[in-house]
Amino acid sequence: MKHIQAAGGLDVPVIVLGCMRISDMKVSEVAALVDAAVESGVTFFDHADIYGGGKSEEVFGQAVKKTPGLREKIIVQSKCGIRKGMFDFSREHILASVDGSLKRLGMDYLDVLLLHRPDTLMEPDEVAAAFDTLHAAGKVKHFGVSNQNPWQMELLKTSVKQPLLFNQLQMSVMFTGMVDAGFNVNMKNPPSVDHDGGILPYCQLQGVTVQAWSPYQYGFFEGPFVGNKKFPKLNKALEEVGEAHGISASAVASAWLLRHPVKMQVVLGTTKAERVRDIAKAADITLTREEWYRLYLAAGNELP
Repeated sequence: MKHIQAAGGLDVPVIVLGCMRISDMKVSEVAALVDAAVESGVTFFDHADIYGGGKSEEVFGQAVKKTPGLREKIIVQSKCGIRKGMFDFSREHILASVDGSLKRLGMDYLDVLLLHRPDTLMEPDEVAAAFDTLHAAGKVKHFGVSNQNPWQMELLKTSVKQPLLFNQLQMSVMFTGMVDAGFNVNMKNPPSVDHDGGILPYCQLQGVTVQAWSPYQYGFFEGPFVGNKKFPKLNKALEEVGEAHGISASAVASAWLLRHPVKMQVVLGTTKAERVRDIAKAADITLTREEWYRLYLAAGNELP
């Protein structure tokens, strides 16, 4: 499994197992999934306080306890800030959310805490106070954000002392807004519209690790594109590139993300051990420039 160095020296694998969908699984099933991930080198696990109404963290924590010593071998990340009908980055909510996550996980600390979706009422001083309290208490080792643009991160940095190591953002070969605008600078066509403030080059410049979520989805949770008859040209290209490298189409879609020079992790949300093993193979593949652009164009994109 390929690893990268996040800012601050944290060593992380390039494949992450997202745990949003494990809430209805048995503890034994989650334990088998975690074991398969760890055996494949996928030792980074992504949670959020809202996943399964908290049940995902609870069942994961019970599964980890089945293997003595496993907690120290893995990286556990959770997110906070989404509440019913609102987003909330207040000091009180961040602290309460982390305490709730730790209780459900049955753990003493989170390796990483991300702020989930941006709260426009955010006051950087409140976030900083929460981060300071959590870090000093040993409850959170590292921090980051999710779905934020450069200015939102810069605003946080006016008060927050801890480095923001990660930004979790939606990206796939069928969701390419973060690169489209860069291809179409100074043009008036739709892809030239910069929707995110140049977040991808910003992260590359700042050494922030991008965690790509929904790497096999098109649109906003509209469904998977791999094997989807709506996208014959893309799937033909994925299959042919996969044959050339001896990996599956899903692994190719993952390798496409990892080919970008920004520090990148791919967050897969499967509940199947075999799929984890399959996609983990993407970490050992480096697509050629020709292959990367072929897939980008096969997804329906155009170059100016």
